[in-house]
Amino acid sequence: MLLLAIETSCDETAAAVVRGGRDILSNVVSSQIAIHAAYGGVVPEIASRKHLESIAPVIGQALQEAGAGMDELEGVVVTRGPGLSGALLVGFSAAKAIAAARKIPFVGVHHIEGHLFATFLEQPVAFPFLALVVSGGHTHLYHVEGFGRYTTLGRTIDDAAGEAYDKSAKIMGMPYPGGALIDRMARSGNPDALRLPRPLLHDGSLNFSFSGLKTAVLQQVARNPVTIPSQGADDLCASFQEAVCQVLAAKTGAAIRQSGATRLVVAGGVACNSGLRSSMAALCTQLGVELYIPHPSLCGDNAAMLAVPGDYYLSQGLASSQSLDVTATWNMDSIKDTLP
Repeated sequence: MLLLAIETSCDETAAAVVRGGRDILSNVVSSQIAIHAAYGGVVPEIASRKHLESIAPVIGQALQEAGAGMDELEGVVVTRGPGLSGALLVGFSAAKAIAAARKIPFVGVHHIEGHLFATFLEQPVAFPFLALVVSGGHTHLYHVEGFGRYTTLGRTIDDAAGEAYDKSAKIMGMPYPGGALIDRMARSGNPDALRLPRPLLHDGSLNFSFSGLKTAVLQQVARNPVTIPSQGADDLCASFQEAVCQVLAAKTGAAIRQSGATRLVVAGGVACNSGLRSSMAALCTQLGVELYIPHPSLCGDNAAMLAVPGDYYLSQGLASSQSLDVTATWNMDSIKDTLP
């Protein structure tokens, strides 16, 4: 199917045209980072207003770059949740309007489903597989049996890894969002310079916790203020990143051993992180597991990734009703019982 995909769950207005759930004809992302940087984080009301301004131009650009007209579309896929309610409503309303006007089906999908299957846009992965999704709002381990069939094995009990990155960066005086800057600075630092905590590393569960690590960074900076750039800042970044990656690798390794998985997908915005990619590559080499990580351009929020599950659902006749609404919270485990 030739699908238009729309993503507006947080602070990126994105649209893509994808054929057959695999062939990306266009993938346009309009970021609001510059707007929210002044506030040190995403402001929901501002994000919603900016989506309203950007949604039509972004969809138009996606169609133009794909060389496709509205009359050629066979379906629309859109993020239904989770996310910011106001932001979600903008994309969801646009998707429903296009579907109704063109008399084509639409389907609302889970945002994390998109991340799970982003790697399918480059290379399909055989089911079942284990997935680690790491982003600003999620640090979850899933067992994936097929489209819509997910079991949560572990999750963050407080701050997600991406959230800890951005909050720690703010503590160090870096501009928002600072996660990518920590990664760059960490390459010049000594990961053994500071001994930071590894929360829940040996608790026997597959859950994560990063709030204590963030607090340790706060205490470290209070005792020894850092300036940027400096070797001290580089060392703190490297030590912080080493702690995060060690926890993520240890928990993922435990999940692989417990589940007997032979394939691992790592996805989400933090999957761009060079330290995480290196740690996961080393882990999978050690355990003899196949590793799949999308290209960095497909790790962050984008619309093309939604077309993979969207194409599957629509091809199975699982279109959403025009009465369906967005949901700010949505448990992945329940998707198979509530589709579409």
